[in-house]
Amino acid sequence: MTQEEQRLWLIRYLQDEMPEYAHYRIPEDEAGQWHLLRALFNVRPPAPVPMKFQRIEGELLEAMTAAKGIVDGMSLPVSRLDARLALWQGDITRLRVDAIVNAANSQMLGCFLPNHNCIDNIEQTMAGVEMRYDCYKLMRAQGHEEPTGKAKITPAHHLPARFVLHTVGPVVRGRLTENHKKLLADCYRACLNLAEDHMLASVAFCCIATGVFRFPQEQAAAIAVRTVREWLDEHSGSSVRRVIFDVYQEKDREIYASILS
Repeated sequence: MTQEEQRLWLIRYLQDEMPEYAHYRIPEDEAGQWHLLRALFNVRPPAPVPMKFQRIEGELLEAMTAAKGIVDGMSLPVSRLDARLALWQGDITRLRVDAIVNAANSQMLGCFLPNHNCIDNIEQTMAGVEMRYDCYKLMRAQGHEEPTGKAKITPAHHLPARFVLHTVGPVVRGRLTENHKKLLADCYRACLNLAEDHMLASVAFCCIATGVFRFPQEQAAAIAVRTVREWLDEHSGSSVRRVIFDVYQEKDREIYASILS
């Protein structure tokens, strides 16, 4: 199948599965088709899909990621501050590492807003609908929403990474408090603990809680670097050998570059 045939097959499958969206006309252009397909991925409730869907979805998503360019996380230049740390600016779904971190919400089911630009939406989209179902099974077994500062692990499915570490950062309403800072540090520790439990060597962190959760970027970066270095010092025999701080915005790159240099 060509990529257009893959997009059309997936759109039609999802519209048949969710007839409330069947009235949306399928665009003729590539960008329009992807926009519609991504929206359908985003609104789809967690549920299993047949192997044929997984295969076609995987071929499409993996080809799209390959076209963007896969980046080997262990080949990135290390920081002057600490040879265990690296900084990279770009789409975290392009990184080939053992695990990337997802800044999730407390439902831990991904972002349901069609084509929303949050990291949760992007990672869930490019991993494929199977990851939402993985999260659903974890949350159903847990029986309650995910507390702030904890973490869960799932396979990364169609991403270059092997796993995704999902963590819920603190929501800052009003002034930043010491509890906000503690909870953010807990997120980093929880992810690294999970990485060690699963014998992972490389972890790429996004900027947890600095988007819609409104944690100030400068303070978040300082907490991230300090917490990760402290954890690595305390776990000198850990499997974790490389931690990458992935940033998307130029402001975040400048903040992290200043700290890590």
